[in-house]
Amino acid sequence: MDSKIEQGIEDIYGFIESCKMQSFSTTKVIVPKNDLYDLLDDLRRDVPTELKRFRKILNQRDAILEDAEKKAAEILAEARKQYSVLVEEHNIMQEAYQQAEATVQQANAQAEEIVENARKQANEIANGALYYTADMLDMAEKALSNAYDSTVNNAKALEVALGGHLEIIRQNRAELALPEEAAPVSASAASGRNQDEKKQAYEEEYAADKE
Repeated sequence: MDSKIEQGIEDIYGFIESCKMQSFSTTKVIVPKNDLYDLLDDLRRDVPTELKRFRKILNQRDAILEDAEKKAAEILAEARKQYSVLVEEHNIMQEAYQQAEATVQQANAQAEEIVENARKQANEIANGALYYTADMLDMAEKALSNAYDSTVNNAKALEVALGGHLEIIRQNRAELALPEEAAPVSASAASGRNQDEKKQAYEEEYAADKE
């Protein structure tokens, strides 16, 4: 039985196998997020269609049972009709009754056999569809779980790598820091220093005039 779910899962497995291996690792691969999301979107789109397909198969069970019950009812109706005809046509009521009773019993046996066979066939179809659907959903769950774990691991590896680069940059900045006495004087500090020098010069000039 062809299944888009099964094909989608195979596509995800094949895509992951084709991804480039992560540096210095034999188990982790670099997964392009957008491409993986496209495959998962295809799988999510196909799942409802496949489920509808399996529901249709399950609905056949009711149709089979309904058809069997209809046939059984027709057989019983025909048997009763024959029973009435036999009773009316035969002068010996006992013989007519026995023949009609035998006909009804045979019809009941045939009807029960048809219904039983139909019920077995419907149950086999329903069980097969349920097991197949369960297997497909289990495979889809495993594929999505593997893809999710791979994405999380790659994200963690990227976080560790960025943290290492950030620490190196901070260390480099610390090494480039100027000594405090050699640091450039800000504009406000320079202005304050000029005002102090002018004040000192004015006081010295005032003291000289007094002498």
